[in-house]
Amino acid sequence: MADESEWSRLESAVIKSLRHLRDRYLQSLRNGREKQELQEAHIVEATTRVNILQRLPVDMQFYIMSFLSPQDLCQLGSTCQYWHTVVRDPVLWRYFLLRDLPSWSFIDHNSMPDVEKISKPLGGLDDDTMHDYMQEYLKSCPGCRRRLKPYRRGYAAVTSFLHSLVINTEPRLAMFGPGLEQLEVSLVRKMMHSPDVIPVAGFPQRQINGIGSGISFMLNNKQRFNILTLYSTTSKERERARVEQNNAPNKMFLQEGDVAAECPTMSYRIIPQVQEVCRVVDGFIYVANAEAGRSHEREEEFAQIQAMTASDLGSSNRPVLVLSCVSRAGTRRIPCVYMAHELHLNRLPRPWLVQDAEAETLNGLLNGIEWILEESGINV
Repeated sequence: MADESEWSRLESAVIKSLRHLRDRYLQSLRNGREKQELQEAHIVEATTRVNILQRLPVDMQFYIMSFLSPQDLCQLGSTCQYWHTVVRDPVLWRYFLLRDLPSWSFIDHNSMPDVEKISKPLGGLDDDTMHDYMQEYLKSCPGCRRRLKPYRRGYAAVTSFLHSLVINTEPRLAMFGPGLEQLEVSLVRKMMHSPDVIPVAGFPQRQINGIGSGISFMLNNKQRFNILTLYSTTSKERERARVEQNNAPNKMFLQEGDVAAECPTMSYRIIPQVQEVCRVVDGFIYVANAEAGRSHEREEEFAQIQAMTASDLGSSNRPVLVLSCVSRAGTRRIPCVYMAHELHLNRLPRPWLVQDAEAETLNGLLNGIEWILEESGINV
C-alpha cells in the first residue's frame, strides 16, 4: 500500500497527465486536426462548454473528479469529447485503483486486478499509459459489477435435478486455516452460538476415518449445509500457541521436498484421514488471519491450500472460499485484494473468492457461504 509520499507523487503524476491531455486536446482544436465528422459539432462545443470547463485549473478538475463514483465518471465522459478524453486517462484510474481497493470487501478469480502492476513505483508517463487501468478498475470494483451466479448449461441443470431426486445429501464444506486458531475470537464458536445469523441444523454422528462429519447449518432458513472443521492440532496446543502468538505445529500436513536446498520449494501432502475428507467435500473454506501487524507465512499457507485441493483428491472445479478474517470491527486488516495477492490465489486452477469477515459479528460470512454454495451448483 502506498505511503504518504507515494500518494503525493501519484497525485502530482495525475495532475501532470491531465494537464498534458488538456494541452494536447486544445492544440488539436486550434490546428484543426479533428476528424471530419467531429469538426462542425465539436468546434461549436469547444467554443461554448469546453472553453468554460477549461477555466477551471487542472488540479481543481482532478479534485472534483475524486468525489465522483466510477459510474458518474463514465457518464461525465459521455457529455463531450473533452471529458471523454480526460476520464479515460490511465494515470487517473491507477490513482483510483490504489485509493479504493483497500475498501473493497470481496474479490474473486474473475475480477482480481494486477496488484504488481498497479503497486509498482511511478515510472515514466508512457509506462502507465500502456496499461488500461480504467478497464481493470471497472472489472474489479464491487460497485461496478455484480456477482453472477455460475453459468450452468441446460443439461447440467437437468442432471443436478435428477441427482437431487436420487440422493438427498447436504453439501459438505471442509474448513481449515490459521484464522480458526490465531484470532482472539473463535469463528467456529460464534457460528455455533449465533442462531439469528446462521442457525445450527444438526450434529450428525457419522464419521469419516475417525474425523467427525461436522456440523449442519441452515442458510436463509431453507438451505442446509455441513461444515467439517479441520484443526491443525489439539485444542490445548492451539490455545498455547494463540496466547504465545506462535504457530501451532500443523499435524494435518507432511512436508515434502528438500527444505535444506539452496532454493527450497514448499510442498505438502495431507495425512490419510484428511485425504478422505477432501475426497467427499463439495468445496473448501480457508480461514485466513487478516489482522495487520502480525507476521504471516503466506507461501506456506498457499502450499497447504494446494495440498488440500489437489486434483487427485477430487474435482478441480470445487470452489475455494477464503474468509479474510479479523477478530472484531475496528481491527486493522489486510485488504482482501492484497490477501488474494499474498496467497497467490491466481495460481489456483479453480474458482475462488476472498471475502472480508469478522469473527465477533460474523459479518461477511453469509455472503461467502452463498457464493460457495452457488459455485457448487446449489440454488440459494
